[in-house]
Amino acid sequence: MTATLLKEAGPQPAAPADHERKRRARRRARVIALAFVFPALLLLGALVVYPVLFSVGRSFFDASGDRFVGGDNYTEMFRDPATLTAVRNTAIWVVVAPTLLTGLGLVLAVLVEKIRWATAFKLLLFMPMAVSFLAAGIIFRLAYDEDPEKGVLNAAAVSVHDAFKDASSYPNARARDGQGLTKAADGSYGTTAAASPGDTVGLGLVGVRAEDLPGDARPAYPASGRKASADELRGVVYLDFTRGGGGEQGKVDRTESGLPGMKAEAVRDGKAVASATTAADGSFRFQGLDPGSYTVRLPASNFAAPYEGISWLGPVLVTPAIIGAYLWIWTGFAMVLIGAGLAALPRDALEAARMDGANEWQIFRRITVPLLAPVLTVVFVTLVINVMKVFDLVYIIAPGPVQEDATVLATQMWLVSFGGGNNQGLGSALGVLLLLLVIPAMVFNVRRFRGSQR
Repeated sequence: MTATLLKEAGPQPAAPADHERKRRARRRARVIALAFVFPALLLLGALVVYPVLFSVGRSFFDASGDRFVGGDNYTEMFRDPATLTAVRNTAIWVVVAPTLLTGLGLVLAVLVEKIRWATAFKLLLFMPMAVSFLAAGIIFRLAYDEDPEKGVLNAAAVSVHDAFKDASSYPNARARDGQGLTKAADGSYGTTAAASPGDTVGLGLVGVRAEDLPGDARPAYPASGRKASADELRGVVYLDFTRGGGGEQGKVDRTESGLPGMKAEAVRDGKAVASATTAADGSFRFQGLDPGSYTVRLPASNFAAPYEGISWLGPVLVTPAIIGAYLWIWTGFAMVLIGAGLAALPRDALEAARMDGANEWQIFRRITVPLLAPVLTVVFVTLVINVMKVFDLVYIIAPGPVQEDATVLATQMWLVSFGGGNNQGLGSALGVLLLLLVIPAMVFNVRRFRGSQR
């Protein structure tokens, strides 16, 4: 009877001792959790929170840190041309680098699914992520070197250029003063005395080292003695220099070499009426000339400096060149993340589209990309956060003379604070600006992660 009454009365309140035990257990669990979290909180406060607060406070003081200046550092920041350049370059980085990386990662992730040895290909593209930015900067500083003997990119550019356009064999050749040749404003040389059909002219040049002569060069002396017919004008282009000394300036000596491969023109009334290329002994001839006076001209193309490639690290191309190095490092990262999202796509939607007659481009544009939009957004925003704080590549790859042309906010902050400016107040203001630019992207990414988890 008693048990029946207790059952009908419902659950009885727990004894005070049970409540105390549960409270102590919860308290003990909180203490244990706090003990485990405390080291992480301590590190977070020491390495993140304190530096941020200190930088914010320091930005309101002058370079010495003794005098409060309020917002003067922020005002000065936007009056400084170098800072404005840094803001402009950072904007270029934020727009160009994440866009290219996300696009490349998407294309490569889709293509990798269709090739054999996909794992090896992914490993090859992801490998640059294991290289530090310092090492990558040194690698690309050498690759972008303007000397084709050192820089691999300029070596390739020079090879392609020379394959379609012949380089001059005599970039340093010049005429002696007072020896019958005058230099024009365009770099060509012409005879000072007029010549007529039936004459033979000698055009002596210097400035060519004997070891730089073409292998087929022959002595010019036999050619200088040849007589021209009544309707032709002959000549010889030679190196007016005798090894070991001796010889006569302005006259072809027996041991002097001809300069083969040079272009010569017969000029009358300011127009070239005939042209010829010198033979192995430096000789040339113009045939079928009308009677009258002519000037013999050696065009400027004979003396053009050799093509040296592209100035990758000049003021114009230094920022695109550094972005190219950044792409080399991070393309694998974007490809792997997008590839993971691609692997999770519902295959039935793709197969249904193929059965309905859609081609691969239509499937990619109308199905794959829309379904991957959340992954692409996360990758893009993550890369935006990363490029805002890029420092190593810019500082290492950009040479000193163009450092200001390539500077971004992170490098400008370092240069102003420690790289010669010694103004930690202005540098702290730049750091606060960089933090304010990064926070919206970070908040967006965190919300995307929370949304995906829900």
